[in-house]
Amino acid sequence: MQPGDTYSHEYQFSQDDVRRFAELTGDDNPLHLDAEYAAQTPFKRPIMHGMLSASVFAKVFGRDFGGTGGVHLSQLLEFVRPMYPDTSYEARFKCESIDTRRHTAEISCTVVDPSTGKVTLRGTGVVFHKDMFS
Repeated sequence: MQPGDTYSHEYQFSQDDVRRFAELTGDDNPLHLDAEYAAQTPFKRPIMHGMLSASVFAKVFGRDFGGTGGVHLSQLLEFVRPMYPDTSYEARFKCESIDTRRHTAEISCTVVDPSTGKVTLRGTGVVFHKDMFS
């Protein structure tokens, strides 16, 4: 990986995935789980947990962008728009810089709803890889 390199990954989570995430984390906010409740909010239907929507970054940093063995050291996140279960999204990554001394890369992350072209989530992550970035 070099500065300027990019990677994209399409993904979606089902309402069942949202339910399981709620069980694992204890975040059972009805906004995520109860369609009748969510219908009364500005979102009109259940939305995904923000951290579930960003969890795909761990897979990409640990296996896909930079190769297997990457360790996700930090992540800055901005939740721009709601994300919905059973909807496809595209996560886009760009290597912004590399610190060869520390074997780390700073990677910008943006999630886009392909049907609207609108950004739903963005941030910057730092990834360590002992065999890369030297």
